[in-house]
Amino acid sequence: MIERTTYLALVLAVCGTASAISRGDLGFSPSHLAHIGLQVERELARGEFAGCVVAIGRSEGLGYLQAFGHRTLEPTVAPMTTDTVFDMASVTKPVATATSVMLLVERGRLRLADRIAKHLPGLTGEGTKAITVEQLLTHNAGYVPDNPLADFQHGVDEAWRRLLALEPKWPPGSTFKYSDVGFELLGRIVENVDGRPLDRFAREEIFEPLGMNETGYLPAAALRDRAAASEQRDGEWLVGEVHDPRAHLLGGVAGHAGLFSTAEDLARYARCLLRGGTLDGARLMSPLTLAEMTRPRDVASNLRGAGWDMRSGYSSNRGELLSPQAFGHGGFTGTAMWIDPANDLFVIFLSNRLHPDGKGSVNPLAGRIGSIAAASIVGE
Repeated sequence: MIERTTYLALVLAVCGTASAISRGDLGFSPSHLAHIGLQVERELARGEFAGCVVAIGRSEGLGYLQAFGHRTLEPTVAPMTTDTVFDMASVTKPVATATSVMLLVERGRLRLADRIAKHLPGLTGEGTKAITVEQLLTHNAGYVPDNPLADFQHGVDEAWRRLLALEPKWPPGSTFKYSDVGFELLGRIVENVDGRPLDRFAREEIFEPLGMNETGYLPAAALRDRAAASEQRDGEWLVGEVHDPRAHLLGGVAGHAGLFSTAEDLARYARCLLRGGTLDGARLMSPLTLAEMTRPRDVASNLRGAGWDMRSGYSSNRGELLSPQAFGHGGFTGTAMWIDPANDLFVIFLSNRLHPDGKGSVNPLAGRIGSIAAASIVGE
């Protein structure tokens, strides 16, 4: 393991890459965006993460793209680059799973008001009969955040049997409890309704149409070669392999985690949503579907969309200067994305906060960067 002082010196040795972008023609002030580098370098010096990529833009394109620090420090040292592939962790929930659900809704194959038992054969819990798809999307179905890891350690089939047997801990619709279980079930619903595995559905219906060619589950070797490292599992560094232990035991594909992506690919997704659901001639979803997906719901005094955070106890990565219309999400590995239609703005922060020592805090930094980005808008 690298000594702490050596680790900090390595982190500060590389900040930025030749492919970085900083432009003012989209209505940003490059001089104000320069404050981002000062904030990132301060947190790098504190050892909060090994490296990160920041992408900021509007519906017309990227206005800022910069890499800082390193993608790996162990077992070898490699600088962060703007094309680094990241384990998105819970950003999987809105980008892959919730988007898939909404596509099935607009095609008439699923309704938000459907009882989940309709689409989950084998659901055995008596208390699950009243749960709706929308309650899973907004984390008020009553499920625990996670069932025991031991439930996943006897094979995928047994893991699903135990997931489907879970009883809600709270009455459905009564409270807000952020739950991976709910999104694991949503991923299963997508598969049952459509017939394709979740990873294939998301690839064919979301990522390929939008030209997000470096986004998906179970990244191929070429993408793993430039992935950011996280922690170790069984003595091996996780590079291009999902960190979430439950997603790992489900084969790397799950509704709550498992997605990998790059800053530029996520920028294409964000631009599509800012443009009403279309990008470069490709239509992802209708404006009405997008409006329903991002409609604020009051969930026990937390504002949530269908798969998105808006203002809740999980919004510490949200910039204070974003508009009330902004929606976003974060991930355990150190990822965050916020999209603000009122300001025609997106802010993407991708880091490897768990590398190399499993520690690090990035949500406050991501929030500050969001505020810097919003304040940098100087006019049209």
